[in-house]
Amino acid sequence: MKTMWNSLIWLSTLCYVINSASGHMSSSNGLNKASLFADLTAAEMKNVYDFMLSQKELCLSTSKMETLATNTVFMIELHLPKKRHALRFLDRNDLRPRRQARVVVFFGDQPHPNVTEYVVGPLPYPYYYLPRGFKGNPPITFESRPVSGPEYFHLSKKIHEITEKAYIILKETSGFWYHNCTDRCLTFSDIAPRGLASGERRSWIILQRSVEGFFIHPIGFEMLINHKSPNPKEWTVEKIWYNGQYFDSVDELVEKYNKGLVKKIKLSDYTKDDLFSTYIPRGEFKTQTNIHGPKLFEPQGKRYRVDGNYVQYTGWSFAFRVRSSAGIQLFDIKFNDERIAYEIALQEAIAFYGGNTPAGMQTKYIDAGWGMGIVGYELAKGIDCPEIATYLDTYNFYDTDKPVRIQNAICIFEQTTAVPLRRHFNSNFKGGYNFFGALENHVLVLRTTSTVFNYDYIWDFIFYQNGVMEVKVHATGYIHATFFTPEGTHYGSKVYDHVLGNIHTHLVNYKVDLDIAGRENSFETLEVKHENITNPWSPEHFVVQPRLHRTRREREQDASFPFRKPLPKYLIFYNPNKENKWSNKRGYRIQFNSHADQVLPKGWKEEKGITWGRYHVAVTCHKEKEITSSSIYTQNDPWKPVVYFEDYLRDNQNIINQDLVAWVTVGFLHIPHSEDIPNTATPGNGVGFFLRPFNFFDEDPSLASRSTVIVRPKDETFSEVEIQRWTPAVVGKCLSETPFYYNGTY
Repeated sequence: MKTMWNSLIWLSTLCYVINSASGHMSSSNGLNKASLFADLTAAEMKNVYDFMLSQKELCLSTSKMETLATNTVFMIELHLPKKRHALRFLDRNDLRPRRQARVVVFFGDQPHPNVTEYVVGPLPYPYYYLPRGFKGNPPITFESRPVSGPEYFHLSKKIHEITEKAYIILKETSGFWYHNCTDRCLTFSDIAPRGLASGERRSWIILQRSVEGFFIHPIGFEMLINHKSPNPKEWTVEKIWYNGQYFDSVDELVEKYNKGLVKKIKLSDYTKDDLFSTYIPRGEFKTQTNIHGPKLFEPQGKRYRVDGNYVQYTGWSFAFRVRSSAGIQLFDIKFNDERIAYEIALQEAIAFYGGNTPAGMQTKYIDAGWGMGIVGYELAKGIDCPEIATYLDTYNFYDTDKPVRIQNAICIFEQTTAVPLRRHFNSNFKGGYNFFGALENHVLVLRTTSTVFNYDYIWDFIFYQNGVMEVKVHATGYIHATFFTPEGTHYGSKVYDHVLGNIHTHLVNYKVDLDIAGRENSFETLEVKHENITNPWSPEHFVVQPRLHRTRREREQDASFPFRKPLPKYLIFYNPNKENKWSNKRGYRIQFNSHADQVLPKGWKEEKGITWGRYHVAVTCHKEKEITSSSIYTQNDPWKPVVYFEDYLRDNQNIINQDLVAWVTVGFLHIPHSEDIPNTATPGNGVGFFLRPFNFFDEDPSLASRSTVIVRPKDETFSEVEIQRWTPAVVGKCLSETPFYYNGTY
């Protein structure tokens, strides 16, 4: 075995030299360099898959096998090069790092099933695979794996078996049933984490009416299924919950129900005229809404460029990708060819709930475990993004045997914010003015979405012309609802007959790898404290005034700010060795737009999987073994996570003049209410943060924009004015003549 791995390592090195040499001779333009971070192509995914299946020693089968006791490739995505290798290529035109894939394999056909990750390369024609691990090399248990299509197939069969026994109960309760149904069918939602301790795989299942918006149609029947064994014949039902009552088996429920020993419930009859969970309009407004509202248009064409995964806009340039596991990532983010950040990337999104049904109290969704990057479905033109946007497809290889294409999953567009970037009316205080000056505020938006079952997340990266970048997420979609019982009012709001909207907190974590004027950065906080001093021009008096208080944070633990403790207003990353024209240290500031709070007590069971959720922001030194704050395995084993973020802070490393990474958490508490029906709306449910220059430039860089207007009176009568504009007359067609069309397939 050692000889084989040594050979593979030698081949890997040879591959690096060959690929690097060819890359070194290739073009050095932005697109070529951005391709370093481009997602795998469909052809690359297929080549990796075929290569892995050809490795006889792995005994791999296709994922279409109905048995779970098999070895299958679950996920293939890009494996990023090490940062130092990437920067040598980006900044010094050094050798191009070899292109490789990350491959996740489920080994179910073994005495001790497990999950193993590999690095496979070189691409596009791989010939080696090497083991890939996490910090500390913890084992990835088979129970922690995401649920696959074959496992859902067997879960459905088990639910069919259970509900067939409870057919009369379900029909009398809801008018719907699961087995042998036609148009009055039940469906289900499964709850995670799947158990109460590491090594378990037990899922609570909610039965719902299978109608439009089924998430808010629970019928009061939940079941706990133990599906740990790779053999579905060994799966068992451990509990049944019906209308507030627990039973050890479906047989016990049926027996007691037939004997009249169960508190029964009959839901109101459902008809298709019930619009409760639909988008169908009802009600009236005072003004008409049956005509189109305002639309964006580009009178003289696009002012940004998109080449593959490379984007340029005003002073900005960046590369992007959408990884299957956790979603959108941006790389090599520059303004006027100076790097601001090496990486800004979505890491994790969670929603932790409370309730009085077993499913309600068990729900702690950790969404990377559901593949946040593969559920960004087609964006609707004119609704999700403007019609004029640039739309791009994504490809993923997740729980499949061939690459899956999702069309129009990414959009990029420029829009006006309808508020000036800056303006001033200079009054002469005599009924006139000396001048008026203003700059139109246009921004570039990069957008994707993730529909993780009931919830829809809208992910935005917004670029302003003055060097400011905004990272924002809106939460919408259907609320997670459980069956209403009188005790439910302690855990949310009743939003319909027998429907409780459950209280929950959303937290979203981002990795922000800032490189401010280089990699040698430091971190300080700025606060304002009041001083009481003798008035120098009137010594018998005192002056109370604000005074800046700077705190240089020297170690990682000193630069981590937990929830429920004051967060300094200014969080500044700066280069101690670089100054602007005015002798200020060049820096950037993180500014929060968030109402996040901790979701569980520190150290509590499931909280171990989301220790990044203890902090507004935590600052660490960049390390290649600390690339992500979470993993696709945390959802189903938060008790012993393979990525334990708190470990990143334990060595308490010095952070002065270092390559720093900020791990930023934003979020909000959501207590569902009647207005969340049918859907949670985006206003008030958007959170995020800004990256704002703080003495990075010598002046506002948006002065380079020609969208400025200056108006000056020619004389004191104001009868004539001089208008200075640097943009030509508005020309062009306003709107597309093609009708709205939406396909939605992938």
